[in-house]
Amino acid sequence: MTGAERREQITADIVARTGITEAMIERLVHGFYDKVRADAVLGPVFEARIRDWGPHLSQMCAFWSSVALMTGRYHGTPMAKHLPLPVDGDHFDRWLELFEQTARELCPPEAAAHFIERAQRIAASLELGIAGAQGVMLGKGERFRRGEDASA
Repeated sequence: MTGAERREQITADIVARTGITEAMIERLVHGFYDKVRADAVLGPVFEARIRDWGPHLSQMCAFWSSVALMTGRYHGTPMAKHLPLPVDGDHFDRWLELFEQTARELCPPEAAAHFIERAQRIAASLELGIAGAQGVMLGKGERFRRGEDASA
């Protein structure tokens, strides 16, 4: 089996188990970012950096296709894009809250659980990377807080 065939088989298995489709990913991404843009905590972070939302949403659909369905559509560097952002654990908590809310509203339970589990891993990884870039080494269970002691 080639690498491409293996990827197709993994994607097919995920689709069969969760019911996730590209159309569902698009609805989730658009619904989630509608909430983000209106949010008092996250909205200003995004508005300061994104002028044209069309390309960003397309890129996020490709990202979530790659994350959720293992399609390989996304070719980017999420950590590098997030390192300069003025965010900390509170921002990631809010991001997860809105993402989980949107996934539960728009997706069947199996799909929502699949998306949420991956979102939790992504948030933890990005928070750890951002903390490290700020010279903060987080221990197990510690959170990154800008201008404070890192532990929560």
